[in-house]
Amino acid sequence: MTQSQTPPRLDGIRAVLIDLDGTLVDTAGDFGVALNAMLADLGAEPVPTERLMTFVGKGTANLVRKTLAERFPADEIDALFERAQDKYEAVYTSINGQHTALYPEVREGLAALRAAGLPVACITNKQHRFAVDLLAHYGLSDQFDLVYGGDSWPRRKPDPMPLVKACEAFGVPPSQAVLVGDSGNDAQAARAAGCRSLTVPYGYNHGESIQTIDTDGIVASILGAARVILPDATPTLAS
Repeated sequence: MTQSQTPPRLDGIRAVLIDLDGTLVDTAGDFGVALNAMLADLGAEPVPTERLMTFVGKGTANLVRKTLAERFPADEIDALFERAQDKYEAVYTSINGQHTALYPEVREGLAALRAAGLPVACITNKQHRFAVDLLAHYGLSDQFDLVYGGDSWPRRKPDPMPLVKACEAFGVPPSQAVLVGDSGNDAQAARAAGCRSLTVPYGYNHGESIQTIDTDGIVASILGAARVILPDATPTLAS
């Protein structure tokens, strides 16, 4: 599907799973502050925001390692990693949410899904405590029935495990759930779990074109996703 096409309606959806970084919230600013504090602690040059955005999506350890790999020889990474991650997490904890922005129509989309009575989960590779605190920062905690972070289960996206676990918690077969995300990481997890998949055209996607993602549709926003998921008769979603 290309971005210019109208996404097909996804009938029979009984649960909605939504990614966090790059889908609900633009968190690149927080990542930049924490990563550059980490690099400064190690005596290294900062990383530009546009570059670090290509590292986002596969958890904190991957983010730290990829950043270190561009500043230090490969044989030094393991020795630096623990110190680097500790510094990153300490700074990130202190600023979580301060350099971020909620994407347009997130509140409206979540409200529409909640009004329709669908269970909604946030499925992210961000550490659970960071995800919970960020949602609370934006007053969105009550919009989600559950939140799974990258450390909630032994495996994270693109592995299907967190999606399967969410469907089990909701008592819904994966075929009747949809994951809304911003990257191939999300779509791959959805495909592997047997879920449907919708993609927003903003976010990070590891620096790759959104058009490369194998997805059931590209939607402009979370509200746009709700319009695809919920019945036509829903009056609050009229375009």
